[in-house]
Amino acid sequence: MKGHSFLLLVLFSSFLLFGCAQNTTESRLQQFITTHVAQVEPLTTHANLTYWKASTTGNKQDYDELRELQIDIRRIYSNSQEYALIEKFRNSGQIEDARLKRQLDILHCAYLRNQIEPDLLKKIIELDTKIQQEYSHFRGILEGKEITNSDIYMILTTETDPRIRELAWKASKQVGEAVIDDFLQLVKCRNEAAKQLGFDSFHTLSIITSEQRVEELDRIFAELDQLTYKPYVRLKSELDRILADGFGIPPEDLMPWHYHDPFFQRTPLVYEYDLDLYYENQDVKELTRKFYAGVGLPVDDILARSDLYDRKGKYPHAYSHDVDRRGDVRILCNLQNTERWMETILHELGHAVYSKYHDPNEPWLLREPAHSFTTEAVAMLFGRLSRNPAWMQKMLGLTSEQRAEIEQVSRKYLQFQQVLFARWAMVMYHFEKQLYADPDQDMNTLWWDLVEKYQLIKRPPGPPDAGWLSKLHFTSAPCYYHNYMLGEMLASQLHNYIVHQLLRLESDKNVSYVGRKEIGDYLRKNVLGPGALYHWNDMIARATGEPLTARYFVRQFIE
Repeated sequence: MKGHSFLLLVLFSSFLLFGCAQNTTESRLQQFITTHVAQVEPLTTHANLTYWKASTTGNKQDYDELRELQIDIRRIYSNSQEYALIEKFRNSGQIEDARLKRQLDILHCAYLRNQIEPDLLKKIIELDTKIQQEYSHFRGILEGKEITNSDIYMILTTETDPRIRELAWKASKQVGEAVIDDFLQLVKCRNEAAKQLGFDSFHTLSIITSEQRVEELDRIFAELDQLTYKPYVRLKSELDRILADGFGIPPEDLMPWHYHDPFFQRTPLVYEYDLDLYYENQDVKELTRKFYAGVGLPVDDILARSDLYDRKGKYPHAYSHDVDRRGDVRILCNLQNTERWMETILHELGHAVYSKYHDPNEPWLLREPAHSFTTEAVAMLFGRLSRNPAWMQKMLGLTSEQRAEIEQVSRKYLQFQQVLFARWAMVMYHFEKQLYADPDQDMNTLWWDLVEKYQLIKRPPGPPDAGWLSKLHFTSAPCYYHNYMLGEMLASQLHNYIVHQLLRLESDKNVSYVGRKEIGDYLRKNVLGPGALYHWNDMIARATGEPLTARYFVRQFIE
């Protein structure tokens, strides 16, 4: 540590004395980056392995170690002298090498968001880790017995007794009340840190240091609200009639637990054909392995390192994990042979191949996605296939008659899913923005105000509780959810390019991607390989011929 500080002092002094020489400035920046990576890379790898152990076991000691490692890493990025030196490099006008300039931008964002007083930084990390540990350990209680999230999803998908459905839905929300006090304290600490840096809230700080603009996100969501409202009303009205008939109640009496997802972020499988029936006798892991091999992105090594099935103490959701930016990539799931988990493992392996196939010759700082939403886009591009009839026919061995049976309904499922997700993402984006604007307001009531406005779901009777906080993203990925919607937009843009420019087809009517190795080649060359070498919009323009646009999402799912 002392040697590192001494080197920085020498670099800083030399910069002030001799900063006029451009090549010398670039060489000093390279020295700084080399020293920085040598310090932060092993710590990051250690922290990633520790997080994997913690989330797969729920072990308290692992969470304690993770907390200390996160503090050590963020202390590096909170170093004010190093941040001042980065600012000097940025303001010098003498960094012309594209790779150096891009690494400098990445370092600037990372240091800026961590220029926090040490005690406050420690408190933020401790609260964050404490809440995540509670999520991993917590199991809802249904009629006196613990119940897993997988069990809850199964009940909400298959149970016909409204009483059991209501109890399961409420059990899925119980963790929110268990962590709400710590979480609101965490929100206030995050805001305090952001205001120390001159930002109005942590939400604004997060957006800007992610190389995005709040005004642009507001515009995108306002446009999507206008474009999706009428299609959503039409699709949901049809769905509500089907659900209400099944439960023998009027549509206006439907409550949140009558839907098939705790947050109604996925379309219930209630149309003429239940897509789960086509997966129940399959092995979703093996299907996914075969598919990715067929498009030239083999994942056998990823699956061999992964943790795929449910057990007590394990993190109950799913994620992809790049441990070392050197090829140790793995996923965590809690698989069942259902369409939901077919989509999930396709999705998580989409993230994983993005990490696996970064160009290993690029610098360590650039061996990550161009942006968090660009890796979401690749995950969504492949995750959508679980409802694609052409893909289902080839991968599941369906007959032409079976495909014809599900074709119209699978199209409806896919369209409704995308429109529904856009509405759900609006809830998350606007709620989180208002949460950080004023965490002392009645957040429980605000949540249901937004759910009713954007999702048209009736709030349950009685005083509202903190069930919204059962959404882990508020803690583990704060101010992030809008990136899922941007990912959906980019997934459609990539799909359009693949269909029309790469495969040279007039439409995507029979496109399954199955066995098309040129798709993997295209993605490796233009999206996965470059990593963070280019700003996200530059990468998109290079890969598709134009910057990010909602045009192709609208064309694919709304028009």
